Amino acid sequence: MPLSSATSDGIARAVALLRNGGVVAFPTETVYGLGALVWDTRAVARIFELKGRPSFDPLIVHVAHRSWVERVASRIPQTAEALVERFWPGPLTLVLDRHPRVPGIVTAGLGTVAVRMPSHPVARAILRGVGEPLAAPSANPFGYLSPTRAEHVADALGARADLILDGGRTHHGLESTIVALEPAPALLRPGAIAAESIEAVVGPLERRRQNAAVLAPGQLPVHYAPHTPLRIIEPGEVTPAERRRAGVLSLREAFEGYAAARRLSERGDLREAAAAFFDALHELDALGLERIDAQPLPAHALGLAMMDRLERAAAR
Repeated sequence: MPLSSATSDGIARAVALLRNGGVVAFPTETVYGLGALVWDTRAVARIFELKGRPSFDPLIVHVAHRSWVERVASRIPQTAEALVERFWPGPLTLVLDRHPRVPGIVTAGLGTVAVRMPSHPVARAILRGVGEPLAAPSANPFGYLSPTRAEHVADALGARADLILDGGRTHHGLESTIVALEPAPALLRPGAIAAESIEAVVGPLERRRQNAAVLAPGQLPVHYAPHTPLRIIEPGEVTPAERRRAGVLSLREAFEGYAAARRLSERGDLREAAAAFFDALHELDALGLERIDAQPLPAHALGLAMMDRLERAAAR
């Protein structure tokens, strides 16, 4: 299995592979990404193949410096500049007008491109070493739970990736927030930066409808799902008989009688809960349960992002 520690030697190996058409899994501050050189259409096609990802679902392009944005975007509106100044490097993805040089396979043929600047030191070291932007969706089979540890990637993709760099558990544990800027600022995917924080910079964000056209990753109605059937329900309403072969995911409350239980934050802290969210779902999914009962989470701040993932998982 191509698993390596994210040491200087491991990073150098990743850089060499990427420069030569390889596909490498590496940690970011959100989840693990599966990256390829953005200009290398054969390597990018391998990402779609390894993930089983449909070609109509665009990828996020990762950059190391603000100056790199001009390589992939033809225009950067003032609202984007304000968000870059406030949140980059970090877990915010901006949808911008695509530069003609960006291959259509990266953007699913759209006239826009999703761009972000990661803050994770390993991701940044790889980008600086390669010297070019990377296309990198999450390093998991399409539609399945996002990976927050290298072991999640290894279990799901095995030796199909050329290299998996182990940088420990990711910090945020949720994917980046995705925002489009024109014709008006719009929230395409809630994520690791709360919508309220973005609205403090650019004003109210329009919310995308569930059945709207796919303009960015993570917008399909079924996504982020464990193999175990999941439903969103108040666990206190579930009968003892129903609990015996099921697991429960809750924010802070303990529910008796379930075969397995995971609490995201005993303090009810949404940031702590978000960091543990996918980890907890991976653990419950590995237990061979009949079902996972997920408690509804507060629909604000990072709770909004977690509920978005649960709703898409439950849609399966």
